[in-house]
Amino acid sequence: MIVSIDWLRDYVEIDIPLEELAEKLTIAGLECVLKETGKHIPQGVVVGHVVDKKAHPDAEKLSVCKVDVGTGDLLNIVCGAPNVEAGQRVPVATPGTRLTPDLEIKKVRLRGVDSVGMICAEDELGLGDDHKGIMVLPEDYEIGKAFSDYFPSSFVLDVDVTANRPD
Repeated sequence: MIVSIDWLRDYVEIDIPLEELAEKLTIAGLECVLKETGKHIPQGVVVGHVVDKKAHPDAEKLSVCKVDVGTGDLLNIVCGAPNVEAGQRVPVATPGTRLTPDLEIKKVRLRGVDSVGMICAEDELGLGDDHKGIMVLPEDYEIGKAFSDYFPSSFVLDVDVTANRPD
């Protein structure tokens, strides 16, 4: 049986660490495992601000963007999304970020222009199926802040009633 900690808190006050709660329930005869759920945004994805957007000199469907990710330097990022515009807040995968086991973001040269990072769409972050364009974030998202901070984890208890407990 899966029990959401958030749901459980609607009914009882939990004033001990969740690991301790799972241990106490296990000692009482209910096998419990605490599991983290929610969206898992990769480390290295931060909130960026598109400061400037220009057409790529050698590719009709690409743009060259200057993106502020809170480090003090603007990143040069080549983007193929049709909806990217200057002034937007966007999720940016910085170099070294591993979006999938097969895709690590690195500095690359695309049609003669250096690109350092990637402005991400929903599906690239595992947040949905949309790949029509990049995600445009609300203006109150803080530049340079880890994008994962906007997707807090939640916890569930995986409870297994043991065979010696008929109730």
